[in-house]
Amino acid sequence: MSEEVARPETATAAGDKVQDAVPATASTQSTTRQPGAPRNGGGAASILRTGLGRNVGLVVALVLLCIVGVITAGDTFATSANVLTILRLAAVVGVVSIGMTFVITGGGIDLSVGAMLALASVWATTLATQQMAADYGMIFMVSTALLVGAACGLVNGLLIAYGKIVPFIATLAMLAGARGLAEIISDRKTQIITVNPFLDLFGGSFIGVPVLVWMFVIVAALGWVLLNRTTFGRRTFAVGGNAEAARLAGIKVQRHTVALYVLAGLCCGIAAVMLMARTTTGSSTHGQLYELDAIAAVVIGGTLLSGGRGTIVGTVFGVLIFTTLNNVFTLNNLSISAQSVAKGLIIVIAVLLQQRLAARATTP
Repeated sequence: MSEEVARPETATAAGDKVQDAVPATASTQSTTRQPGAPRNGGGAASILRTGLGRNVGLVVALVLLCIVGVITAGDTFATSANVLTILRLAAVVGVVSIGMTFVITGGGIDLSVGAMLALASVWATTLATQQMAADYGMIFMVSTALLVGAACGLVNGLLIAYGKIVPFIATLAMLAGARGLAEIISDRKTQIITVNPFLDLFGGSFIGVPVLVWMFVIVAALGWVLLNRTTFGRRTFAVGGNAEAARLAGIKVQRHTVALYVLAGLCCGIAAVMLMARTTTGSSTHGQLYELDAIAAVVIGGTLLSGGRGTIVGTVFGVLIFTTLNNVFTLNNLSISAQSVAKGLIIVIAVLLQQRLAARATTP
């Protein structure tokens, strides 16, 4: 008899809970911001928070920089030869920056990209490697550079993901180790490339545009597809945004982190091939300060240093902006020290702007 009485009371209590929940839900829906609605009344800040707005801003900055180049350097800057020079110089750093974009978007950092590039170029241009390339084809040199870069990235990834070493420390150790190993292998001497088919292919042009530029375009296009149109890219955003939430969602965070650093190493291997073709040498001094150039281009492009947001298109514009800036400085006989100061200031300004926009985005 007592059970019969208890059942209606339970049902009544449940009904009361449902009735209490309905107004709360309606209230929540009424205060929820509609998708696409601007925060803080909209304005320029809302536009800059969008991917399109950031890219437009980068285009405007690049155009203004070109105008400054034309004004200060005159006809020397505006020639087709100088434009091709800018693109050729941007190509190598650009490929490295594509790999860096994935790493930073995934919540990491890689300070060893320049050293990995140097080691790959030295290993691929040893006498033994070049002799194998002469006997079995230049693909042997190319594959050596790619494998060395990927192997270095694998070591970085394993140390960070499974060794639990902070990315800054792990990649700093790789920077020192890879650069030192390159010096040991080369005996601190520049290694001249004698495999002519390699130089003819990668040092040539296609429809008037250097092959190096085409390689950059292809890598950037593949990177854009991988980051924005694949499961790998979505997992990269998730891991960079919140690694613990990504793990709870079923993503194997450690394995994905390793893959990101291997990808960055592979890009360094490709860049090594490009730099070998451009300079016709392999050297332990190749790629010095490329980590600064790559991080600067990525940050300027709109990728968050904290991870969770990245853009390949923005990185491409960032590379072009910095390369054009260096070109303008060079044409105006400004020192490399002045270029470094300008890069540092631009990085600081970009990060401050990112933080300010992020703070406004989270303001209700």
